[in-house]
Amino acid sequence: MNKMEYDRALYYTHRSEWDNLLILMVRTKDQFLSKRIEQFLHAYNFERDYTVIETKLYNLLRYIDHANETVEPNEFGVPMYSLS
Repeated sequence: MNKMEYDRALYYTHRSEWDNLLILMVRTKDQFLSKRIEQFLHAYNFERDYTVIETKLYNLLRYIDHANETVEPNEFGVPMYSLS
């Protein structure tokens, strides 16, 4: 999987950019990430119990953290992007 997708999901979640998170949900090839985003956005929009929303958010964030740890670096050892 592409590590950039997980970084984007984390960024969009942190910035509350739900439209971009929805677009990422549709475009990603990672079905688990897509499902976690879908569950969180559904709870955020329709759930009245804040504990459910919080649980779905933590599930999404835990999956992003797990996926970032398990993604293999590219074969050349060069970062995909640079902040400089």
